[in-house]
Amino acid sequence: MSIRPAASRAVRAAFAILLVLASASSLSAAAKPRPKKKPPVRAVPHDYAHAVAILHTERGDVTIRFFFDRAPNHVKNFVDLAASGFYDGTLFHRVIPGFVLQGGDPLTKDPKNAFVWGNAGKTDAKGLPVTLKPEFNETAHKRGIVSMARSSAPDSASSQFFIVLKDYPSLDHQYTAFGEVVKGMDVVDRIVAESNPDPANANLGRPRAYQKLVKVDIVEESAAPAATPAPAKKG
Repeated sequence: MSIRPAASRAVRAAFAILLVLASASSLSAAAKPRPKKKPPVRAVPHDYAHAVAILHTERGDVTIRFFFDRAPNHVKNFVDLAASGFYDGTLFHRVIPGFVLQGGDPLTKDPKNAFVWGNAGKTDAKGLPVTLKPEFNETAHKRGIVSMARSSAPDSASSQFFIVLKDYPSLDHQYTAFGEVVKGMDVVDRIVAESNPDPANANLGRPRAYQKLVKVDIVEESAAPAATPAPAKKG
């Protein structure tokens, strides 16, 4: 069936209008400025010598001041990990009253890994362990000192750390002390109490009620807020 001339002219006219509209739309789109690409976010270098860590736990806040002059690599390691969110959501997996409160194992974020909690640390992009050379110093391991956990190998420290609960001279020159709790030791004591460690596993210090390190903030010493008091015990 052929198209009548009048109808054919009408169709051509309609197509002409559509072409004009399409051209106008293309020109309009071309005239619009393309959105500028956002510059990549660059990490702000930390002032490690004046960095302070605020550990926000389920029992209150704990403030740690670092010994950058005594253990610079350990301080840098902890600050960088904390700033990246590495410690957020980890558990205090080893609690021995009168000795240490230990945390920093990334595996504790997942309950499925409970059978190996306490055995992991920082890894590289290939999943290989990243460790630190020891920076043993003259700092005495007194109550409130923050030191780096390790295995029997002196250069095996990675991400796990412990807070000394009672003066322990036998730890001196064996573990790298890199900071101290300046506010919130009452919170540390409360974490220990609430952990309710199993006395049958005294050496392992396995809690029966794991306590969480919710988040770690890194601030400069002058900006460090007062520690949040521990919440009142329920019941």
